[in-house]
Amino acid sequence: MNTFTKTSAALAVGILSTFATAASAQSLEGRWDASLVQRNTVIPFRLDISGSGPTLKATFYDGWKANETTTAAKFENGVLTLELGHYLTTITANYKDGQLTGSLGSTSRQGSASYGFQAKPYVAPTNLATDYPNIAGTWEIPLEKPTAKGEKTQRFVVQQDGPNIAATTLRVDGDSGSHVGTYKDGNWVISHFDGSRPGLLEVKLNADGTLEISQGGGRRPAAATDEAAPGKLIAYRPEVARAKGFPEPENYLTHTTVRDPNEKFAFSFPDANGKLRSNTDPEFTGKVVLAVVTGTWCPNCHDEAQYLVQLYKKYHAQGLEIVALDFEEAEQQGSLERVHAFVKQYQVPYPYLIAGAPVEMWEKVPQAVNLNTWPATIFVGRDGLVKSVHSGFASPAAGVFNDQLKAEFTSTVEKLLSDKPVSSSPVASKAGF
Repeated sequence: MNTFTKTSAALAVGILSTFATAASAQSLEGRWDASLVQRNTVIPFRLDISGSGPTLKATFYDGWKANETTTAAKFENGVLTLELGHYLTTITANYKDGQLTGSLGSTSRQGSASYGFQAKPYVAPTNLATDYPNIAGTWEIPLEKPTAKGEKTQRFVVQQDGPNIAATTLRVDGDSGSHVGTYKDGNWVISHFDGSRPGLLEVKLNADGTLEISQGGGRRPAAATDEAAPGKLIAYRPEVARAKGFPEPENYLTHTTVRDPNEKFAFSFPDANGKLRSNTDPEFTGKVVLAVVTGTWCPNCHDEAQYLVQLYKKYHAQGLEIVALDFEEAEQQGSLERVHAFVKQYQVPYPYLIAGAPVEMWEKVPQAVNLNTWPATIFVGRDGLVKSVHSGFASPAAGVFNDQLKAEFTSTVEKLLSDKPVSSSPVASKAGF
């Protein structure tokens, strides 16, 4: 074979290889019916893939709304790799015969977890139910035993669109993510995965007007009520729960308090780049400060950060500062891999201070009383004193409760910004920093 022939053959192979690679990458674009599999439990979820090569990305959904995108993605030699660095989650899957098959691995405060992963191109459902009950709105789940946070009742919030629902369990520290599904054979099987916290529920409307909720394919919840059958939770409309004498859910504004309202809120920790930052720094003095007790392993903290970025942009020029008092697992303290990915992914403009490990929260934030939610947002006035504490974060999955939270945050921030700085001798801090 002469030089020209060899060159032509090589060029042809290169062109065919390029077209084959491009075709394979393009073939992944679109919506996929994906699922995670663990111990014979299948958790379906929506996955959208777009772009190719350097623009390839995947989008995950919290209910009906796009919620998270990959921090890195590649499709090479028939293998798809999706990274959500801000969750330390990785999906690796082989593409064959139009389907994806592989595994998902993730690392959180609870340790490492792995699932089987599979996906096939989305096919629009047919024969949707035309006769279905309406269960939209707020429900309450009384618990047999108080949770570790002292909750005796939790909410179950349902949004409905015809036979389709999006529902979440709302605790004092936040919600479980929006589970979605369609009415079929007398109940809803609803599921959730947005890059973190996979979940599966069965929901059925009983003849007596209560909701029967099964978790994780029938495993018994630790806090089922006495009235519930094994493996079930029973939810009531709020007015019915009051009539039965069940306790109300925890109040987000009174759950956590401070030991002395006349004590200035103090903090002094290094930021993610190692620079020491303190409440006495000029950037915080005389400002309204939202000090957020948080951790990037916490899904509700991801939800809150996305909202706080918006709040910061709106009010920073008027004197609002936000500072994250961030508690990460010991094994994350060195590289801060997830913290850096988190800050980059959400374009967080305010500092993340590395306060310690989660078990050190009470030691490092000693001014707070009954501090046990992730997140907890401490509103500090221009005078350095704590004006209120909001426990947890209700994301958009919580519907009206997210609306109420945003209205509360906005009104509190605007009121504190309207206050004039107090000219008086500083109050000594008792925090011991």
